[in-house]
Amino acid sequence: MCPHKPTCPSAEATDREAALVVTAHPDQGWSRLCNGLLLFDDTGEILPDGKIIAPRRLVAVVTSAAP
Repeated sequence: MCPHKPTCPSAEATDREAALVVTAHPDQGWSRLCNGLLLFDDTGEILPDGKIIAPRRLVAVVTSAAP
């Protein structure tokens, strides 16, 4: 149970990344949030139940120049 006021979002919530960091390992590229979420520097996530959320990748949009 989250001791923070207001309570951190649950790991199932859409705003789960807003939970407070309880363990940070920037040298290893990850942090554990209050809701049990493991958050990686590449934006990947592991939920407390083991489900993996793939990193969000930026997609380049290439447009052709008009003739």
